[in-house]
Amino acid sequence: MTATTAPATFYGHPRGLATLFFTEFFERFSYYGMRALLVLFLTAAVAKGGLGVDDATAGSIYGIYTGAVYLFALPGGWIADRLIGTRRSIWYGGIIIASGHFLLAITSSMFSFMCGLLIIALGTGLLKPNISTLVGELYEGKPGAFRDSGFSIFYMGINLGGMIAPLVSGTVGEMFNFRWGFLTAGVAMLLGLIQFRATSHHLGAAGFAPKNTNPAERTRGLRLLGLAVLIGIALVTAAGMGLYTVSAPVVAAVFKHLLLAIAVLYFGYILLFGGLNGTEKRRVGVMIVLFLCSAMFWAGFEQAGSTFNLFARDLTDRTFLGSYFATGEHPTTWYQSFNSICIILLAPFFAWLWLALGKRNLDPSAPVKFGLGLVMLGAGFAVLLFAAKLILATGGKVGPIWLLLTYLLHTTGELCLSPVGLSSFTKLAPTRYASQLMGMWFLATAMGNLAAGQIGGQIGSDVHTMPAEFLHMTMYGVGCGLLLLLFTPVLRRWMGGIH
Repeated sequence: MTATTAPATFYGHPRGLATLFFTEFFERFSYYGMRALLVLFLTAAVAKGGLGVDDATAGSIYGIYTGAVYLFALPGGWIADRLIGTRRSIWYGGIIIASGHFLLAITSSMFSFMCGLLIIALGTGLLKPNISTLVGELYEGKPGAFRDSGFSIFYMGINLGGMIAPLVSGTVGEMFNFRWGFLTAGVAMLLGLIQFRATSHHLGAAGFAPKNTNPAERTRGLRLLGLAVLIGIALVTAAGMGLYTVSAPVVAAVFKHLLLAIAVLYFGYILLFGGLNGTEKRRVGVMIVLFLCSAMFWAGFEQAGSTFNLFARDLTDRTFLGSYFATGEHPTTWYQSFNSICIILLAPFFAWLWLALGKRNLDPSAPVKFGLGLVMLGAGFAVLLFAAKLILATGGKVGPIWLLLTYLLHTTGELCLSPVGLSSFTKLAPTRYASQLMGMWFLATAMGNLAAGQIGGQIGSDVHTMPAEFLHMTMYGVGCGLLLLLFTPVLRRWMGGIH
Protein backbone atom coordinates (compact mmCIF):
# COMPACT_ATOMS: atom_id res chain seq x y z
CA MET A 1 0.00 0.00 0.00
CA THR A 2 1.36 3.45 -0.94
CA ALA A 3 1.34 6.12 1.74
CA THR A 4 -0.17 9.46 0.78
CA THR A 5 1.21 12.78 1.89
CA ALA A 6 -1.22 15.41 3.13
CA PRO A 7 -1.03 18.66 1.16
CA ALA A 8 1.02 21.41 2.79
CA THR A 9 -1.00 24.03 4.65
CA PHE A 10 -0.46 27.46 6.22
CA TYR A 11 -2.35 27.70 9.53
CA GLY A 12 -4.86 25.26 8.08
CA HIS A 13 -5.16 27.19 4.82
CA PRO A 14 -3.75 26.40 1.36
CA ARG A 15 0.06 26.58 1.43
CA GLY A 16 -0.10 29.02 -1.47
CA LEU A 17 -1.50 31.59 0.96
CA ALA A 18 1.94 31.76 2.62
CA THR A 19 3.52 32.50 -0.75
CA LEU A 20 1.18 35.42 -1.31
CA PHE A 21 1.32 36.52 2.35
CA PHE A 22 5.09 37.02 2.25
CA THR A 23 5.06 38.50 -1.26
CA GLU A 24 2.57 41.11 -0.08
CA PHE A 25 4.53 41.63 3.14
CA PHE A 26 7.70 42.52 1.25
CA GLU A 27 5.82 44.63 -1.33
CA ARG A 28 4.13 46.64 1.41
CA PHE A 29 7.47 46.90 3.21
CA SER A 30 8.95 48.48 0.08
CA TYR A 31 5.96 50.80 -0.43
CA TYR A 32 5.62 52.08 3.14
CA GLY A 33 9.37 52.27 3.67
CA MET A 34 9.74 54.57 0.69
CA ARG A 35 6.52 56.47 1.46
CA ALA A 36 7.74 57.26 4.97
CA LEU A 37 10.85 58.91 3.54
CA LEU A 38 9.37 60.57 0.45
CA VAL A 39 8.36 64.02 1.75
CA LEU A 40 11.28 64.14 4.20
CA PHE A 41 13.75 63.49 1.37
CA LEU A 42 12.11 65.99 -0.96
CA THR A 43 12.11 68.83 1.59
CA ALA A 44 15.52 68.11 3.16
CA ALA A 45 18.30 70.50 2.17
CA VAL A 46 20.68 69.35 -0.56
CA ALA A 47 23.52 69.55 1.95
CA LYS A 48 21.66 66.97 4.07
CA GLY A 49 21.13 64.58 1.17
CA GLY A 50 17.68 65.77 0.07
CA LEU A 51 16.38 67.60 -2.97
CA GLY A 52 15.56 70.86 -1.18
CA VAL A 53 12.14 71.51 -2.76
CA ASP A 54 9.44 73.61 -1.12
CA ASP A 55 6.54 72.10 0.83
CA ALA A 56 3.96 72.76 -1.91
CA THR A 57 6.02 70.95 -4.54
CA ALA A 58 6.78 68.07 -2.16
CA GLY A 59 3.11 67.71 -1.29
CA SER A 60 2.11 67.73 -4.95
CA ILE A 61 4.67 65.05 -5.80
CA TYR A 62 3.49 62.94 -2.86
CA GLY A 63 -0.14 63.30 -3.98
CA ILE A 64 0.60 62.53 -7.63
CA TYR A 65 2.59 59.43 -6.69
CA THR A 66 0.15 57.95 -4.16
CA GLY A 67 -2.81 58.80 -6.40
CA ALA A 68 -1.14 57.20 -9.42
CA VAL A 69 -0.50 53.99 -7.46
CA TYR A 70 -4.25 53.45 -7.07
CA LEU A 71 -5.17 54.75 -10.52
CA PHE A 72 -2.73 52.35 -12.20
CA ALA A 73 -4.50 49.47 -10.43
CA LEU A 74 -7.23 49.82 -13.08
CA PRO A 75 -5.03 49.05 -16.13
CA GLY A 76 -3.09 46.59 -13.94
CA GLY A 77 -6.21 44.49 -13.48
CA TRP A 78 -7.03 44.77 -17.19
CA ILE A 79 -3.55 43.55 -18.18
CA ALA A 80 -3.89 40.52 -15.92
CA ASP A 81 -7.42 39.64 -17.05
CA ARG A 82 -6.88 40.24 -20.76
CA LEU A 83 -3.22 39.61 -21.49
CA ILE A 84 -0.87 37.78 -19.11
CA GLY A 85 -2.74 36.39 -16.09
CA THR A 86 -2.46 37.34 -12.44
CA ARG A 87 0.66 35.32 -11.63
CA ARG A 88 2.82 36.90 -14.34
CA SER A 89 1.39 40.31 -13.44
CA ILE A 90 2.61 39.88 -9.86
CA TRP A 91 6.05 38.71 -11.01
CA TYR A 92 6.62 41.49 -13.56
CA GLY A 93 5.06 44.08 -11.26
CA GLY A 94 7.52 43.16 -8.51
CA ILE A 95 10.46 43.43 -10.89
CA ILE A 96 9.30 46.89 -11.99
CA ILE A 97 8.85 48.02 -8.37
CA ALA A 98 12.33 46.84 -7.34
CA SER A 99 13.83 48.61 -10.39
CA GLY A 100 12.14 51.86 -9.38
CA HIS A 101 13.47 51.68 -5.83
CA PHE A 102 17.00 51.00 -7.04
CA LEU A 103 16.73 54.02 -9.35
CA LEU A 104 15.73 56.16 -6.35
CA ALA A 105 18.79 54.85 -4.50
CA ILE A 106 21.20 56.09 -7.20
CA THR A 107 19.33 59.14 -8.48
CA SER A 108 21.07 62.51 -8.54
CA SER A 109 18.39 64.75 -10.08
CA MET A 110 14.72 65.57 -9.73
CA PHE A 111 14.01 64.16 -13.19
CA SER A 112 15.50 60.73 -12.46
CA PHE A 113 13.80 60.70 -9.06
CA MET A 114 10.41 61.33 -10.68
CA CYS A 115 11.14 58.56 -13.19
CA GLY A 116 11.80 56.22 -10.25
CA LEU A 117 8.49 57.13 -8.64
CA LEU A 118 6.66 56.60 -11.94
CA ILE A 119 8.24 53.16 -12.32
CA ILE A 120 7.23 52.16 -8.77
CA ALA A 121 3.66 53.38 -9.32
CA LEU A 122 3.39 51.38 -12.56
CA GLY A 123 4.73 48.23 -10.90
CA THR A 124 2.46 48.62 -7.88
CA GLY A 125 -0.55 49.07 -10.14
CA LEU A 126 0.36 45.78 -11.83
CA LEU A 127 1.01 43.82 -8.63
CA LYS A 128 -1.35 45.18 -5.97
CA PRO A 129 -4.84 44.38 -7.35
CA ASN A 130 -3.78 41.05 -8.82
CA ILE A 131 -2.25 39.51 -5.74
CA SER A 132 -5.60 39.95 -3.94
CA THR A 133 -7.34 38.34 -6.92
CA LEU A 134 -4.93 35.40 -6.74
CA VAL A 135 -5.72 34.93 -3.05
CA GLY A 136 -9.38 34.64 -4.04
CA GLU A 137 -8.55 32.01 -6.68
CA LEU A 138 -6.99 29.80 -3.98
CA TYR A 139 -10.40 29.61 -2.28
CA GLU A 140 -12.63 28.82 -5.25
CA GLY A 141 -15.27 26.34 -4.09
CA LYS A 142 -14.35 26.85 -0.43
CA PRO A 143 -16.86 28.03 2.24
CA GLY A 144 -17.25 31.78 2.60
CA ALA A 145 -16.11 31.86 6.22
CA PHE A 146 -12.96 29.93 5.30
CA ARG A 147 -12.29 32.43 2.51
CA ASP A 148 -12.81 35.41 4.85
CA SER A 149 -10.40 33.86 7.34
CA GLY A 150 -7.79 33.50 4.60
CA PHE A 151 -8.13 37.13 3.58
CA SER A 152 -7.79 38.16 7.24
CA ILE A 153 -4.43 36.36 7.42
CA PHE A 154 -3.38 37.94 4.13
CA TYR A 155 -4.42 41.39 5.43
CA MET A 156 -2.14 40.84 8.42
CA GLY A 157 0.81 40.56 6.01
CA ILE A 158 -0.05 43.99 4.64
CA ASN A 159 -0.02 45.59 8.06
CA LEU A 160 3.10 43.80 9.28
CA GLY A 161 4.92 45.19 6.26
CA GLY A 162 3.48 48.64 6.93
CA MET A 163 4.52 48.45 10.58
CA ILE A 164 8.11 47.24 10.16
CA ALA A 165 9.12 49.24 7.06
CA PRO A 166 9.22 52.74 8.63
CA LEU A 167 11.23 51.33 11.54
CA VAL A 168 13.83 49.86 9.19
CA SER A 169 13.90 51.87 5.95
CA GLY A 170 12.91 55.04 7.78
CA THR A 171 15.63 54.75 10.41
CA VAL A 172 18.30 53.91 7.83
CA GLY A 173 17.19 56.76 5.58
CA GLU A 174 16.91 59.43 8.26
CA MET A 175 19.85 58.52 10.43
CA PHE A 176 22.36 57.55 7.74
CA ASN A 177 21.45 58.29 4.13
CA PHE A 178 18.11 58.72 2.36
CA ARG A 179 19.30 56.69 -0.61
CA TRP A 180 20.23 53.78 1.65
CA GLY A 181 16.66 53.88 2.93
CA PHE A 182 15.34 53.64 -0.63
CA LEU A 183 17.82 50.82 -1.24
CA THR A 184 16.40 48.79 1.69
CA ALA A 185 12.94 49.16 0.13
CA GLY A 186 14.26 47.78 -3.16
CA VAL A 187 16.02 44.91 -1.43
CA ALA A 188 12.76 44.04 0.39
CA MET A 189 10.90 43.80 -2.92
CA LEU A 190 13.71 41.67 -4.32
CA LEU A 191 13.41 39.28 -1.37
CA GLY A 192 9.67 39.10 -1.99
CA LEU A 193 10.28 38.16 -5.62
CA ILE A 194 12.80 35.45 -4.70
CA GLN A 195 10.35 34.01 -2.20
CA PHE A 196 7.51 34.18 -4.72
CA ARG A 197 9.45 32.32 -7.41
CA ALA A 198 10.84 29.71 -4.98
CA THR A 199 7.43 28.79 -3.53
CA SER A 200 5.07 29.52 -6.44
CA HIS A 201 4.56 25.79 -7.05
CA HIS A 202 2.28 25.84 -4.00
CA LEU A 203 -0.14 28.01 -6.00
CA GLY A 204 -0.92 25.13 -8.35
CA ALA A 205 -2.50 26.33 -11.58
CA ALA A 206 -4.05 29.43 -10.03
CA GLY A 207 -3.40 32.64 -11.94
CA PHE A 208 -1.47 31.15 -14.85
CA ALA A 209 -3.84 31.92 -17.69
CA PRO A 210 -5.62 35.23 -18.39
CA LYS A 211 -9.41 35.11 -18.16
CA ASN A 212 -9.68 36.26 -21.77
CA THR A 213 -8.98 33.31 -24.05
CA ASN A 214 -9.79 35.04 -27.36
CA PRO A 215 -6.48 35.22 -29.33
CA ALA A 216 -7.68 38.12 -31.49
CA GLU A 217 -8.65 40.21 -28.46
CA ARG A 218 -5.33 39.43 -26.76
CA THR A 219 -3.45 40.55 -29.86
CA ARG A 220 -5.39 43.83 -29.96
CA GLY A 221 -4.77 44.30 -26.25
CA LEU A 222 -1.03 43.73 -26.61
CA ARG A 223 -0.88 46.25 -29.44
CA LEU A 224 -2.79 48.80 -27.36
CA LEU A 225 -0.48 48.21 -24.40
CA GLY A 226 2.59 48.54 -26.63
CA LEU A 227 1.29 51.81 -28.04
CA ALA A 228 0.64 53.17 -24.52
CA VAL A 229 4.17 52.21 -23.46
CA LEU A 230 5.72 53.90 -26.51
CA ILE A 231 3.72 57.10 -25.90
CA GLY A 232 4.76 57.09 -22.25
CA ILE A 233 8.44 56.62 -23.13
CA ALA A 234 8.23 59.40 -25.70
CA LEU A 235 6.69 61.83 -23.19
CA VAL A 236 9.27 61.01 -20.52
CA THR A 237 12.13 61.29 -23.02
CA ALA A 238 10.86 64.66 -24.25
CA ALA A 239 10.71 65.93 -20.67
CA GLY A 240 14.23 64.64 -20.02
CA MET A 241 15.51 66.48 -23.11
CA GLY A 242 13.96 69.71 -21.84
CA LEU A 243 11.42 69.99 -24.66
CA TYR A 244 8.83 70.92 -22.06
CA THR A 245 8.89 71.64 -18.35
CA VAL A 246 6.83 69.86 -15.74
CA SER A 247 5.60 71.65 -12.62
CA ALA A 248 4.42 69.27 -9.90
CA PRO A 249 1.65 71.58 -8.58
CA VAL A 250 0.33 72.10 -12.14
CA VAL A 251 0.44 68.37 -12.89
CA ALA A 252 -1.37 67.68 -9.61
CA ALA A 253 -4.11 70.18 -10.53
CA VAL A 254 -4.55 68.66 -14.01
CA PHE A 255 -4.51 65.15 -12.52
CA LYS A 256 -7.23 66.14 -10.04
CA HIS A 257 -9.52 67.44 -12.77
CA LEU A 258 -8.87 64.35 -14.88
CA LEU A 259 -9.88 62.00 -12.06
CA LEU A 260 -12.96 64.08 -11.31
CA ALA A 261 -13.96 64.06 -14.99
CA ILE A 262 -13.57 60.27 -15.16
CA ALA A 263 -15.84 59.87 -12.13
CA VAL A 264 -18.53 62.26 -13.43
CA LEU A 265 -18.54 60.80 -16.94
CA TYR A 266 -18.63 57.18 -15.78
CA PHE A 267 -21.36 57.56 -13.17
CA GLY A 268 -23.34 59.77 -15.54
CA TYR A 269 -23.05 57.19 -18.32
CA ILE A 270 -24.28 54.19 -16.33
CA LEU A 271 -27.14 56.19 -14.79
CA LEU A 272 -28.34 57.60 -18.10
CA PHE A 273 -27.34 54.97 -20.65
CA GLY A 274 -26.48 51.86 -18.62
CA GLY A 275 -29.90 50.22 -18.95
CA LEU A 276 -30.44 50.18 -15.17
CA ASN A 277 -33.84 49.74 -13.58
CA GLY A 278 -35.10 52.02 -10.82
CA THR A 279 -33.73 49.92 -7.96
CA GLU A 280 -30.29 49.67 -9.59
CA LYS A 281 -30.18 53.43 -10.21
CA ARG A 282 -30.95 54.16 -6.57
CA ARG A 283 -28.23 51.75 -5.44
CA VAL A 284 -25.74 53.40 -7.78
CA GLY A 285 -26.84 56.71 -6.23
CA VAL A 286 -25.83 55.35 -2.82
CA MET A 287 -22.51 54.25 -4.32
CA ILE A 288 -21.90 57.80 -5.56
CA VAL A 289 -22.46 59.14 -2.04
CA LEU A 290 -20.07 56.54 -0.58
CA PHE A 291 -17.58 57.32 -3.37
CA LEU A 292 -17.51 61.02 -2.42
CA CYS A 293 -17.25 60.23 1.29
CA SER A 294 -14.41 57.81 0.63
CA ALA A 295 -12.46 60.39 -1.39
CA MET A 296 -12.93 62.94 1.39
CA PHE A 297 -11.82 60.46 4.06
CA TRP A 298 -8.60 59.53 2.26
CA ALA A 299 -7.88 63.20 1.59
CA GLY A 300 -7.55 63.61 5.35
CA PHE A 301 -6.21 60.20 6.31
CA GLU A 302 -3.37 60.13 3.76
CA GLN A 303 -1.87 63.33 5.13
CA ALA A 304 -0.02 60.85 7.34
CA GLY A 305 2.82 60.86 4.82
CA SER A 306 2.85 64.63 4.25
CA THR A 307 1.39 66.96 6.91
CA PHE A 308 1.80 64.56 9.84
CA ASN A 309 5.32 63.61 8.77
CA LEU A 310 6.41 67.25 8.78
CA PHE A 311 4.58 67.83 12.07
CA ALA A 312 6.52 64.93 13.59
CA ARG A 313 9.83 66.19 12.21
CA ASP A 314 9.57 69.86 13.16
CA LEU A 315 7.00 70.21 15.95
CA THR A 316 7.07 66.98 17.98
CA ASP A 317 9.43 66.30 20.89
CA ARG A 318 11.32 63.19 19.76
CA THR A 319 13.84 62.94 22.58
CA PHE A 320 12.37 59.63 23.80
CA LEU A 321 15.15 57.09 23.13
CA GLY A 322 17.01 59.98 21.49
CA SER A 323 20.20 59.17 23.39
CA TYR A 324 20.66 56.19 21.07
CA PHE A 325 20.94 58.50 18.05
CA ALA A 326 23.55 61.10 17.15
CA THR A 327 20.88 63.77 16.68
CA GLY A 328 19.45 63.22 20.16
CA GLU A 329 16.04 62.46 18.64
CA HIS A 330 14.41 59.25 17.45
CA PRO A 331 13.50 59.10 13.73
CA THR A 332 10.46 60.93 12.42
CA THR A 333 9.40 57.92 10.37
CA TRP A 334 8.71 55.80 13.44
CA TYR A 335 5.29 57.45 13.75
CA GLN A 336 4.36 56.02 10.34
CA SER A 337 4.23 52.57 11.94
CA PHE A 338 1.54 53.46 14.45
CA ASN A 339 -1.40 53.15 12.06
CA SER A 340 -0.46 49.56 11.21
CA ILE A 341 0.07 48.75 14.90
CA CYS A 342 -3.42 50.08 15.67
CA ILE A 343 -4.98 48.07 12.85
CA ILE A 344 -3.30 44.85 14.02
CA LEU A 345 -4.59 45.45 17.55
CA LEU A 346 -8.06 46.84 16.75
CA ALA A 347 -9.17 44.96 13.61
CA PRO A 348 -10.13 41.80 15.57
CA PHE A 349 -12.15 43.93 17.99
CA PHE A 350 -14.05 45.68 15.19
CA ALA A 351 -14.73 42.35 13.47
CA TRP A 352 -16.13 40.99 16.75
CA LEU A 353 -18.13 44.18 17.35
CA TRP A 354 -19.94 44.08 13.99
CA LEU A 355 -20.72 40.37 14.44
CA ALA A 356 -21.96 40.89 17.99
CA LEU A 357 -24.20 43.78 16.94
CA GLY A 358 -25.44 41.78 13.95
CA LYS A 359 -26.60 38.93 16.18
CA ARG A 360 -28.77 41.47 18.00
CA ASN A 361 -29.97 43.08 14.75
CA LEU A 362 -28.09 46.23 15.75
CA ASP A 363 -25.31 46.17 13.14
CA PRO A 364 -25.10 49.73 11.71
CA SER A 365 -25.71 50.15 7.98
CA ALA A 366 -22.90 51.16 5.64
CA PRO A 367 -23.88 54.88 5.61
CA VAL A 368 -23.80 54.94 9.43
CA LYS A 369 -20.33 53.37 9.50
CA PHE A 370 -19.13 55.82 6.84
CA GLY A 371 -20.53 58.69 8.89
CA LEU A 372 -18.76 57.50 12.01
CA GLY A 373 -15.53 57.13 10.03
CA LEU A 374 -15.72 60.74 8.85
CA VAL A 375 -16.48 61.98 12.38
CA MET A 376 -13.39 60.11 13.63
CA LEU A 377 -11.36 61.73 10.86
CA GLY A 378 -12.50 65.19 11.95
CA ALA A 379 -11.84 64.37 15.60
CA GLY A 380 -8.24 63.44 14.74
CA PHE A 381 -7.67 66.84 13.15
CA ALA A 382 -9.28 68.51 16.18
CA VAL A 383 -6.53 66.95 18.32
CA LEU A 384 -3.82 68.46 16.10
CA LEU A 385 -5.71 71.77 16.12
CA PHE A 386 -5.25 72.00 19.90
CA ALA A 387 -1.65 70.80 19.59
CA ALA A 388 -0.85 73.57 17.08
CA LYS A 389 -2.42 76.19 19.35
CA LEU A 390 -0.36 74.86 22.26
CA ILE A 391 2.83 75.19 20.20
CA LEU A 392 1.96 78.79 19.31
CA ALA A 393 1.22 79.59 22.95
CA THR A 394 4.41 78.06 24.39
CA GLY A 395 6.84 78.48 21.51
CA GLY A 396 8.09 74.91 21.98
CA LYS A 397 7.26 71.44 20.75
CA VAL A 398 4.51 69.09 21.89
CA GLY A 399 4.78 65.53 23.12
CA PRO A 400 4.21 62.51 20.86
CA ILE A 401 0.85 61.73 22.46
CA TRP A 402 -0.92 64.35 20.29
CA LEU A 403 0.19 62.77 17.03
CA LEU A 404 -0.39 59.24 18.32
CA LEU A 405 -3.94 60.10 19.40
CA THR A 406 -4.63 61.52 15.93
CA TYR A 407 -3.37 58.32 14.32
CA LEU A 408 -5.53 56.27 16.70
CA LEU A 409 -8.70 58.21 15.84
CA HIS A 410 -7.97 58.03 12.13
CA THR A 411 -7.37 54.28 12.35
CA THR A 412 -10.73 53.73 14.05
CA GLY A 413 -12.25 55.77 11.24
CA GLU A 414 -10.46 53.63 8.67
CA LEU A 415 -11.81 50.44 10.25
CA CYS A 416 -15.33 51.88 10.10
CA LEU A 417 -15.04 52.94 6.48
CA SER A 418 -12.49 51.05 4.40
CA PRO A 419 -13.50 47.37 4.69
CA VAL A 420 -17.18 48.35 4.86
CA GLY A 421 -16.91 50.39 1.67
CA LEU A 422 -15.19 47.57 -0.19
CA SER A 423 -17.92 45.15 0.86
CA SER A 424 -20.73 47.61 0.09
CA PHE A 425 -19.52 48.25 -3.45
CA THR A 426 -19.54 44.49 -4.16
CA LYS A 427 -23.10 44.20 -2.83
CA LEU A 428 -24.64 47.34 -4.34
CA ALA A 429 -23.11 47.15 -7.83
CA PRO A 430 -25.32 45.85 -10.67
CA THR A 431 -23.87 42.49 -11.70
CA ARG A 432 -22.90 43.55 -15.22
CA TYR A 433 -20.94 46.56 -13.87
CA ALA A 434 -19.43 44.91 -10.77
CA SER A 435 -15.76 44.95 -11.86
CA GLN A 436 -15.96 48.47 -13.28
CA LEU A 437 -17.55 49.86 -10.13
CA MET A 438 -14.86 48.20 -7.99
CA GLY A 439 -12.43 50.17 -10.13
CA MET A 440 -14.33 53.32 -9.17
CA TRP A 441 -13.74 52.48 -5.50
CA PHE A 442 -10.00 52.59 -6.20
CA LEU A 443 -10.51 55.82 -8.15
CA ALA A 444 -11.99 57.41 -5.01
CA THR A 445 -8.86 56.35 -3.12
CA ALA A 446 -6.68 57.85 -5.86
CA MET A 447 -8.59 61.14 -5.66
CA GLY A 448 -8.24 61.24 -1.89
CA ASN A 449 -4.50 60.52 -2.00
CA LEU A 450 -3.94 63.26 -4.57
CA ALA A 451 -5.93 65.77 -2.50
CA ALA A 452 -4.01 64.76 0.63
CA GLY A 453 -0.74 65.69 -1.04
CA GLN A 454 -2.08 69.03 -2.25
CA ILE A 455 -3.52 69.91 1.17
CA GLY A 456 -0.33 68.79 2.89
CA GLY A 457 1.70 71.00 0.56
CA GLN A 458 -0.44 74.00 1.49
CA ILE A 459 -0.10 73.36 5.22
CA GLY A 460 3.58 72.36 5.16
CA SER A 461 5.36 72.70 8.48
CA ASP A 462 4.30 76.30 9.17
CA VAL A 463 2.63 76.10 12.56
CA HIS A 464 1.01 79.51 12.03
CA THR A 465 -1.17 78.15 9.21
CA MET A 466 -2.05 74.92 10.99
CA PRO A 467 -4.87 76.02 13.33
CA ALA A 468 -6.98 77.40 10.48
CA GLU A 469 -6.26 74.44 8.16
CA PHE A 470 -6.87 71.85 10.88
CA LEU A 471 -10.11 73.62 11.81
CA HIS A 472 -11.28 73.32 8.19
CA MET A 473 -10.46 69.61 8.14
CA THR A 474 -12.25 69.12 11.47
CA MET A 475 -15.36 70.88 10.19
CA TYR A 476 -15.34 68.98 6.89
CA GLY A 477 -14.93 65.60 8.58
CA VAL A 478 -17.39 66.04 11.42
CA GLY A 479 -19.86 68.08 9.35
CA CYS A 480 -20.03 65.62 6.44
CA GLY A 481 -20.14 62.69 8.85
CA LEU A 482 -23.13 64.13 10.71
CA LEU A 483 -24.85 65.04 7.43
CA LEU A 484 -24.43 61.47 6.23
CA LEU A 485 -25.90 60.15 9.48
CA LEU A 486 -28.84 62.52 9.06
CA PHE A 487 -29.62 61.21 5.57
CA THR A 488 -29.03 57.54 6.44
CA PRO A 489 -32.79 56.65 6.42
CA VAL A 490 -33.07 57.88 2.82
CA LEU A 491 -29.93 56.04 1.73
CA ARG A 492 -31.10 52.84 3.37
CA ARG A 493 -34.32 52.99 1.38
CA TRP A 494 -32.30 53.51 -1.80
CA MET A 495 -30.21 50.42 -0.93
CA GLY A 496 -33.33 48.33 -1.36
CA GLY A 497 -32.86 45.82 1.43
CA ILE A 498 -29.06 45.56 1.17
CA HIS A 499 -27.54 46.26 4.56
